[in-house]
Amino acid sequence: MEIVIRAATAFIILWLVTRAAGRSTLGELSSFELVLFVVLGDLVQQGITMEDRSLTGSLLAVFTMVVLAAALNFANMRWPKLGKLMQGRPIVLIRDGVLDRKALHNERIGLDELSMLARQAGIENYSSIRLAILEASGKISVFTQEAESRP
Repeated sequence: MEIVIRAATAFIILWLVTRAAGRSTLGELSSFELVLFVVLGDLVQQGITMEDRSLTGSLLAVFTMVVLAAALNFANMRWPKLGKLMQGRPIVLIRDGVLDRKALHNERIGLDELSMLARQAGIENYSSIRLAILEASGKISVFTQEAESRP
C-alpha cells in the first residue's frame, strides 16, 4: 500500500511540474530537456519503489500511475470545465499580425522561437498571420490572411 501512496503522490507532483514547465516546453523538447525529463523519471522511480526491486513493486507503481492517468483523462472528458482547468485553454499569441507580448512573456516563448515556428510554417513576417494560437498541447496553430480568403 505504501508504494501506491508514493506513486499517487509522485503522479500529482509530476503533473504540477509539467504544468509549471509550460506548454511550449512540452510541445517542443530540446535534447537537454528530454534528458532532464528522463532523469527526473528515474529519480521519481527511486523515490516510489525505495529499496523494493521486486517485479510486484514495480508493476504496482506502474499500475497506480496508469490508473490515475486514465482517471484524469476520464474526468477531463466527463467534466469539460475540469478539463479546461487541468489542461489549460488555448492562448492567442498573434492576432491580425500584432504580437501579444504579455501572452508570449507569460508562456515563456521568445521572439526567436516564435519566428522559427513561423518560418517552419512558410511565413516570412508576422503581418501575414491572422491568428497564432498556443494550444493546450503546447503546439502552436498558425492561420494566415490567405487562409481566411479561401473558399
